[in-house]
Amino acid sequence: MIVENLRSIGHRIVEAVWRIGFASRFFFMILLYSGTSFRRFHLTVKELFYSGVMSLIIIMVASMFVGMVLGLQGYETLKRYGSESALGSLVALSLVRELGPVLAALLFASRAGSAMTAEIGLMKATEQISAMEMMAINPLARLIAPRFWAGVISMPLLSALFSATGVFGGYVVGVVLIGVDYGSFWSQMQASVDFQHDIMNGMIKSFVFGIAVTAIALFEGYDAPPTAEGVSHATTRTVVQSSLTILFLDFILTAFMFQGE
Repeated sequence: MIVENLRSIGHRIVEAVWRIGFASRFFFMILLYSGTSFRRFHLTVKELFYSGVMSLIIIMVASMFVGMVLGLQGYETLKRYGSESALGSLVALSLVRELGPVLAALLFASRAGSAMTAEIGLMKATEQISAMEMMAINPLARLIAPRFWAGVISMPLLSALFSATGVFGGYVVGVVLIGVDYGSFWSQMQASVDFQHDIMNGMIKSFVFGIAVTAIALFEGYDAPPTAEGVSHATTRTVVQSSLTILFLDFILTAFMFQGE
């Protein structure tokens, strides 16, 4: 039993190290063959539509409700201290610094990331990738790199839209429904939100999240066993690993960004 347990642990460690090495090589190969994505930019634009534009509905609907909840909860909390006029600052800072990039990345991983994994996995299962290799077409340059850069480009834009729509949701609840002063809501927000320390840090987070989520999704799809079960498991791993990676990177980036403040 002891030998079998040690053998099982060793096998899992070797398998994990092998996957990390293969994933690292896969990522650098994407960067190496990214020239095709820029020379034939229409490939990237096409993937931008599927990964970015098609995610707009869920991003904007979710952000509207998140902003409305923030406005309602924030007002109830600030009312205890007589600071209802700071509602705009609370909603904007919460969304721009933290909730906007993180929730947008989680939704992007659930919608676009899982779709990328399933698509690449099914192409591998139906031997379309093997057929491209036989025709001397590099699948990394033709399939993977355009999808990677589409995800990297669309993630910051979706995060910005999430934050903007969420602020509007907070405005609807705080100003229109509850009755917070219109001028105080926007003036407090403008005074407290800094472009460099708040908006730019949020965009940096979303850019890093876009790289991580897209790379994980494409790797899982490319590495998936060519079976229906293998593709389904790869799609599940994409959502789970992307979500955990987003939360881990969020903690690391937040620690670095605010250690000097």
